[in-house]
Amino acid sequence: MKNMFNNMEEILSRNIPGFHQYVLREPVHLSYVSQNLCEMAGVTEGELLSESEDLYISLVHPADREVYSDFISRLKVEEQTLTCQYRLVKKDGSVLYISDTATSGRAEDGTPVACSVLADVTGIKKENNNLQFLNETIPCGFIKYTCEKQPRVTYINKQMMDFLRFPEAREGELDYLELYKDNVFLMIPIEERRRFALYLNRVYTAGAPIAGEMTLLRCDGTRAYMFGWVTKCVNEQGVEEFQSVCMDVTERHRAKKAHETKRYLKALADVYDKIFEYDLSNSTVNCLYGSNSAVFKWLENIPMQMEEATEKWIAGTVAEEDQPKVRGFFRDFFRKKLQRSGEKPPQITYRALSSDGELRQYSGIFLTMDHAVSLYCCRCVPEAPGKENVQELLMRFTDGIAAFEVTDEFVTPLYASENVCEFFGISREEWLPLMEKSTPIEEFVARSEAAYEEFAELLRNGEAEFTYFDLATERERRIKAICSRKSPGGTAPRYVMLYNVEEPEEAPGLPENRTVTIRTFGYFDVFVGEKPIAFRNKKSKELFALLVDRRGGYVSSEEAITFLWEDEPVNSVTLSRYRKVALRLKNILEEYGISEVVETVDGKRRIVPERVKCDLYDYLSGKEEFSQLFKGSYLSNYSWGETTLAELTGNILF
Repeated sequence: MKNMFNNMEEILSRNIPGFHQYVLREPVHLSYVSQNLCEMAGVTEGELLSESEDLYISLVHPADREVYSDFISRLKVEEQTLTCQYRLVKKDGSVLYISDTATSGRAEDGTPVACSVLADVTGIKKENNNLQFLNETIPCGFIKYTCEKQPRVTYINKQMMDFLRFPEAREGELDYLELYKDNVFLMIPIEERRRFALYLNRVYTAGAPIAGEMTLLRCDGTRAYMFGWVTKCVNEQGVEEFQSVCMDVTERHRAKKAHETKRYLKALADVYDKIFEYDLSNSTVNCLYGSNSAVFKWLENIPMQMEEATEKWIAGTVAEEDQPKVRGFFRDFFRKKLQRSGEKPPQITYRALSSDGELRQYSGIFLTMDHAVSLYCCRCVPEAPGKENVQELLMRFTDGIAAFEVTDEFVTPLYASENVCEFFGISREEWLPLMEKSTPIEEFVARSEAAYEEFAELLRNGEAEFTYFDLATERERRIKAICSRKSPGGTAPRYVMLYNVEEPEEAPGLPENRTVTIRTFGYFDVFVGEKPIAFRNKKSKELFALLVDRRGGYVSSEEAITFLWEDEPVNSVTLSRYRKVALRLKNILEEYGISEVVETVDGKRRIVPERVKCDLYDYLSGKEEFSQLFKGSYLSNYSWGETTLAELTGNILF
């Protein structure tokens, strides 16, 4: 039997995917197949049409034939529309996942028939299978959310819900899942939200994924640490969305943090007599280090109720006249009023009973470890303080600190904040492996901008100051290093700590007359009005001199490196170093309000000659009034200036 579709046949054959018609009386068989179905399965019409058997079932995957047969049986029961998913094996052996939607009814002569349409869902199935495999092998959280300013969650898998500890929604209670779905930022701690928003902006703008660690806020108030990816995709509806895959690394993070903290405490114990851990999230205080104090030694690592234990300590040991001051100090700490972002760590001095029962002067400081945990460190202040040594450390540091152990000619890093790692030219990722081994001092400091001789002098004299570039503020900072005294035999470890000794400098007062005058004959200097620019970095000044020497021509990064570091190749290290130098130059010019004298295009830089007054440019103009400016000396600071010097000398001779 064959149905005729007249003018509709072309549409059914080619434009409706996988269209075919069954006769549902025994034996069930196909009465019509479209050209589209034949192309989909890689067969001919003759290979599917037969009035004596169902040839279509031979295309169905053997493992799915029972499902398919049940589907046909249900269509025969009554007139209805059903959908079934199964696999088809094409003639070439490849497999298609299809969704079969069939509607049963009766033909004009009363014959039971069913019209079926196929949808190829292979891509979706493979994606789901891949996600299932990923979930089974590496338990990953998966989440989709919109690209709005306040992103809404459109999909979240069970593993992610388990990570965030969503409670089961009960009648009459708050549905946390629905609440979190309305705003993905509810999953992020407040102090991390700005960073997360910047990541999303970067992913959206660049169209490239970002991977890294992120802190998430669980529904029970605790925190989870995730390693994952954020990428921007276009969903099935053609709408842009973010997708994230996360792995829970909370335990690894805690172990790593405990390891770093242990090293940090080792350094602090050389500075302070007592160290207490205050945990505001649990309202507990824990004595981590009690020096030789019998009173605190037995309390080490025993958490106590925070306010009660602190009051007991104040009442029992702090001098009566200082107790109100100390109580107020700790009360403000408990209420989170003591330290504000960007300020120095809060400190206090008071008199208290020492281990020998005498009233002595003490100095205390709170060092923030994370959002909830701070260390209160205190020490007895010597009555006759001499030269500042390592025990004076940390009382004035701001946001940058490093500590390392020196034995003979080897260094073992103990702790460093990220911006101080940068002082050594070492990334955070490179710093961590160094903490596991000893490194020769000369090798350890080779990438820093300070010379090895300066570090050797630090070990001899016990203290020194260096300049470094703070990535967080993009400013020059001064860093102070203090070294503990060398033991008589020189065999005991020595501790070196570095810390910031000043806040970023304010911009200098800008002169009313901002005429930029450049002196190249002799030593190189730059003046704004009558005021010389105080370059805080020698290389940034040299870069400016190089731009002046090029007389308005562009200088690329690679060219600049060959002049600034003549003996070093152009590689990732020198390129990174150059970018910092260029940024320092940009900052110093901005401070003096003359940033317009240097132009940057695609990483290349040039001086804008018409915006400066320069003795070299005046002399080369050929005007009589400038003919006596050159006296035989040019850029005496820099060896590479000899090429131009030869040119200038030739002008005099000829």
